[in-house]
Amino acid sequence: MRFFSSRFALASLFTALLAVSFLITEGAAQPNTTKRIASGVWFREGDIKHLGHCNNVIIEMADYLIVVDANFPSGARLAMEDARKLSSKPVKYVFITHHHGDHDYGSAVWTANGATTFAYKGVAEELKRYEPARWQEAAKARPDVAGLHRSAPEPPKQTFDKSPYVLKDSTREVQFLFLGWAHTRGDGFAWLPKERVLCTGDAAANGPHNYTADGNIGNWPQVMSAALKLSPLHVLPGHGPAGGPEILEGQGRFMRELRSAVQQQVKKGAKLDALVTMKEGKPVATTIVLPAGVKNWVGDSLPTQVADAYNEITQGKPAGMLPHS
Repeated sequence: MRFFSSRFALASLFTALLAVSFLITEGAAQPNTTKRIASGVWFREGDIKHLGHCNNVIIEMADYLIVVDANFPSGARLAMEDARKLSSKPVKYVFITHHHGDHDYGSAVWTANGATTFAYKGVAEELKRYEPARWQEAAKARPDVAGLHRSAPEPPKQTFDKSPYVLKDSTREVQFLFLGWAHTRGDGFAWLPKERVLCTGDAAANGPHNYTADGNIGNWPQVMSAALKLSPLHVLPGHGPAGGPEILEGQGRFMRELRSAVQQQVKKGAKLDALVTMKEGKPVATTIVLPAGVKNWVGDSLPTQVADAYNEITQGKPAGMLPHS
């Protein structure tokens, strides 16, 4: 009886460990994999660490596919290859969530293969604001960008200025939304109301992937609150693993905590050099410590994020309105 009890206990422990292992695997980063989220909706996690790629979402309509984000050129080719494995239908539309290279610079790859790129009007405006300087810098470091032999990124073929912009057929409805300035002035979301799937671009990341220099840190939590009002079941971020509304909640909380921590130091009269250590003109360390509740979003970029928050607070303008490259 004692032997049976011991074996039962060991079996139960093994089962529990397997369950924990499964949960960890499901929540862990899985770059270059494609996961089914709902019928006809797939999430492809990009390899940001080694290739700088963003995530993509592939949405099947009655006669065609929609892809969320153009990615870098090399990422576009990988996403296109996976889309062909999933469906024989052509990619008709590629929705660009914002203007950054890892989400936009592969646009010419998609249009050369017959797709139409489109975005909220703010994406085209941001491209005019920052390009071609950023493209030319990227071409120096990335063979996939240089290999397109362009002097600037290809702008979206179509833009919309009224939110939502809707694509709908007999199988599904996809709404394309602008909810405000968070990561960039052109942040776009793709929302599938029936399936309750929200594609966020970099307005929400699942992990320490936030770039704040083009952002509006003070307004970012309000955009996350607007996204939460949609009551999504699945949240597909621009970087990091897929998840649920906890991604939106955590992203908003991170920005609130970041701005609040810096604001407290500003009120005490702290100068930037007391909060951030610079090396060769770049922030490399910070005295700011954020609560454990937002540790998922805290990484090597925190010193830069602190500097952006400091400048936003002290200059009374969103970080994205302040001078930078």
